[in-house]
Amino acid sequence: MWSRFFSFDVFNIYTSPLFLLGAAFLLLTRFYKSSPATTMKKLPPSPPRLPVIGNLHQLGELVHHSFFSLARRYGDSLMLLYIGSVPSLVVSSAEAAREIMKTHDITFASRPNRRMFRAISFDHKEITMAPYGEYWRQAKSILTLQLLSNKKVQTFDGLREKVIGEYVDKITRCFLSNQPVDLSDLFSSLSNDITCMATFGRTYNEGEIGRKFKKLLQEFLVVLGSFYFEDSIPQLAVLDRIRGLSAKVDKVAVDFNEFLQGVVDETISNSSNNPNNPVGEDGVETFIQALLKVQKEDIVGITIDADVIKALLLDAYAGGSDTSSSVLEWLMTELLLHPDILKKVQNEVRNVLNGKKDITDDDLERMTYLKAVIMESTRLHPPLPILPPRVARQDVKVMGYDIAEGTRVYVSVYAIMRDPKVWDKPDTFLPERFLDSSIDFVKHNFELLPFGAGRRGCPGRVFAMAITEKVLATILDRFDWSLPHGVKKEDVDMKETFGLANHRKVPLLAVGKPFSP
Repeated sequence: MWSRFFSFDVFNIYTSPLFLLGAAFLLLTRFYKSSPATTMKKLPPSPPRLPVIGNLHQLGELVHHSFFSLARRYGDSLMLLYIGSVPSLVVSSAEAAREIMKTHDITFASRPNRRMFRAISFDHKEITMAPYGEYWRQAKSILTLQLLSNKKVQTFDGLREKVIGEYVDKITRCFLSNQPVDLSDLFSSLSNDITCMATFGRTYNEGEIGRKFKKLLQEFLVVLGSFYFEDSIPQLAVLDRIRGLSAKVDKVAVDFNEFLQGVVDETISNSSNNPNNPVGEDGVETFIQALLKVQKEDIVGITIDADVIKALLLDAYAGGSDTSSSVLEWLMTELLLHPDILKKVQNEVRNVLNGKKDITDDDLERMTYLKAVIMESTRLHPPLPILPPRVARQDVKVMGYDIAEGTRVYVSVYAIMRDPKVWDKPDTFLPERFLDSSIDFVKHNFELLPFGAGRRGCPGRVFAMAITEKVLATILDRFDWSLPHGVKKEDVDMKETFGLANHRKVPLLAVGKPFSP
């Protein structure tokens, strides 16, 4: 699980007539109003801003690229932007990230209070966006112990193997029908199925319920990937209602509530009908079953009501699907573009396995080059290029600059993990850099931050890596991979999207030929 998929703002602003009209009106009425005096404050460097909209006009469709280029011009460690009227601190160096997530971690341990997240996270009961405090601590502990701990993740190994085996068969069928595999779609479905099995005990990809679930997820993506005037330019909040976005948020919140309540009711019914086998046919206690048991025992420090259960289910599902598929998608992209590296990691996997089908944790531990490949791909293509926003809980000094209470903080891991002061040839795919390096996902390295750090770091590293390592090792062992016939490396479109996770804009197609030793 890679942080949370609705963990950052998306600033896709379209120059609609309504926006331009409203902005023009406010510019005219407010242009001559002076800003509060800041002569006594030492603020981080900041690009010039416009009244009302601040620096919004300087943010393009790929916000992480905009942050990166602006930071190089104005502040390669800390930079102050105004997202509308909201002061926003952009963190672009490992040194500055250490200040935010270690030295002043508790000061920046909370999240912005935003209407959209209140609506879809059951009034901030979902832990990614919950404010810092006792509820957040207890809820995070439940999520970690019941789904994300090493011991719990190991119990899902059979579920992972079962799902991966089904997708191995799909790749084989594509080859036999002389069709390339859409790896983008395959990894998305595979990650979704594994996460659903561990969370809900079943998948939702067939029949009418599958159709409704996919439609709900699409609508969910739309509201999460939209810009909300209310949160950044309150003067233009009416535009959210005029364009129907406020109503859409409320509808998605209702629909997700109904879906998750249905999952809970189904689980309770199944348990009642099978009192002698409460964990199901696979003998594995899923996250929802564990939550219902915690609720029944009532021994934790918070009240586990229906909304808390649904919020934690949303956390579990959301955190384990979209970001994991993003990692796998970019991994295979880089390997297909670097056939020498593909061959090297493939040889390692096959030498370790030596013909056996089942991949154990001990096998994966011996695949050091595979781990290096994963780290390097994640460095170049972080699934969350900007970490979930934090907010300053009080006035504080950071690296000599005055940061005001209420300032939103965006850690630009995309910039940090491409910093030429830290990384040699930062834009080159070079897994060897991690073979003799002390930097990895486990240690508290602020140079490599796909999971964040500090109190608000993502607790799902073990869950995410269990999916990524086993899927990658399996498909490298079972298939010889190449680009489709007639497609050259230079033909592969590397454009990105900016949304819930950093995906490819164009699906990745490849040919997987079954390997016969």
